Amino acid sequence: RPYRSALKGNWGVCDIEDVCAAAKYLSDKGLADAKRLCIDGGSAGGFTTLGALAFKDVFAAGCSLYGVADCSALAADTHKFESRYLDGLIGKYPEDKELYDSRSAIYSTDTLSCPVLLLQGDEDKIVPPNQAETMYEALKAKGIPTALKMYEGEQHGFRQAANIEDALNSELYFFSKVFGFQADGLSNFDLAIDNL
Repeated sequence: RPYRSALKGNWGVCDIEDVCAAAKYLSDKGLADAKRLCIDGGSAGGFTTLGALAFKDVFAAGCSLYGVADCSALAADTHKFESRYLDGLIGKYPEDKELYDSRSAIYSTDTLSCPVLLLQGDEDKIVPPNQAETMYEALKAKGIPTALKMYEGEQHGFRQAANIEDALNSELYFFSKVFGFQADGLSNFDLAIDNL
């Protein structure tokens, strides 16, 4: 509980510090290649992924699955059940809009310079598809290698076995193209990567 409570008012700060510290620890111990560290996460983990890529220089690439790119847009667009959820994690909205925007990767693409894969369900009511679409367009405009795959009929978290498998293969394929290795069985995989 104390670990989870540390997020109160600090979402987009302590979670990012945590994943970066873990990755650095692994690379310092020789258990991971510091030049090829990747991060992925879904939902809040997707938010952490995008934030770590935008605000830190630890990871070489990442994948956000139905992740939050714009906290202000999420506060305005999400479904009723979670409409005030971010008040405890970031601050009161709209009073603290500046804080929301400062923790949103969409407003920090100038500091983001590594490849990003975005995977999203087209029926997601919790983190609406416009989050991934807006981030994709910003990355593409900046010339960063990126891809967006929208899964038809999926909501927040993929449920269909074929889509779960495709999402995993999409990550493997994306990272294989970014880092130049052969992903067995995926030579003809369907994923359009921009700016690569």
